[in-house]
Amino acid sequence: MNIVVIDGFTLNPGDLSWSGLERLGKCLIYERSAPHEIVPRATDAEVILTNKAVLSRDQIFSLPKLKYIGVTATGFNIVDVTAARERGIPVCNVPAYGTRSVAQMTFALLLELAQRVGHHAQTVRDGRWSACPDFCYWDYPLIELDGLTMGIVGYGQIGQAVAELARAFGMRVAAFNRSKRPDDDAIKFVDLDRLFSESDVVSLHCPLTPETKHLVNAERLAKMKPSAFLLNTSRGPLIDEAALADALNTGRIAGAGLDVLSIEPPPKDNPLFKASNCFITPHIAWATRAARARLMERSVANIEAYVRGQPVNVVN
Repeated sequence: MNIVVIDGFTLNPGDLSWSGLERLGKCLIYERSAPHEIVPRATDAEVILTNKAVLSRDQIFSLPKLKYIGVTATGFNIVDVTAARERGIPVCNVPAYGTRSVAQMTFALLLELAQRVGHHAQTVRDGRWSACPDFCYWDYPLIELDGLTMGIVGYGQIGQAVAELARAFGMRVAAFNRSKRPDDDAIKFVDLDRLFSESDVVSLHCPLTPETKHLVNAERLAKMKPSAFLLNTSRGPLIDEAALADALNTGRIAGAGLDVLSIEPPPKDNPLFKASNCFITPHIAWATRAARARLMERSVANIEAYVRGQPVNVVN
């Protein structure tokens, strides 16, 4: 079996092993592939693994030996799944490998907004504490999370993990989910308008679909409390970035913590780069070594299941 990994660097920059994959067949592993390189590199591939490199209809139909496409991620919008289905090629993703890591990153962003640890640590390095006439100082309001309301948009596995952490901090939790669920002792399910208007923190954990694109727009931002924070560790296009930048710069909301943007890598003129009280990290919520190791292991397991004639995690 010929296996080609067309963009392996982000999954494994050198701290993991490809040995599990290499046991399954002949492997060609490319760190990155430009669009025009994919077909020549995968001409003999029966199995392709891709993380963020796009596999278009034309590319899929230009690879006559291709029998299986594995996405080393949960989101699979990079693959033309309709074209793959027309050719009888299963497309398999890896759900839930990074649940705890993404939930952890969500709170890393929230705690930075609430405590400004990075800023205050840098001022100490700069000598400000040593020269301070008082025993302490702070430059931003320090916010206690206990008693505040965390609004979670999308109550799947990651949303549930974030809710668990929120409760551990003493927060109340409200949630919106496409399929309605009954309230329980810990979670109150509400509609989107109520969630945005009543939450002190809104955290996005829903997939990107035509219905959820720009789910956070000027209208919804206007419903939020001026003291509220917005978090996104899900998909960048869920947010109208120009509208969010305007809301931050005018004080409509208090801050945002984002691990994803609508275009990645982003252009230098993204309006959020200069927005007030906006923390942006480079799509790293998924990237703990533990999460990537699970992703590698489950990607191999997906191929093994396909070889046995019992494919799993098929999205098309």
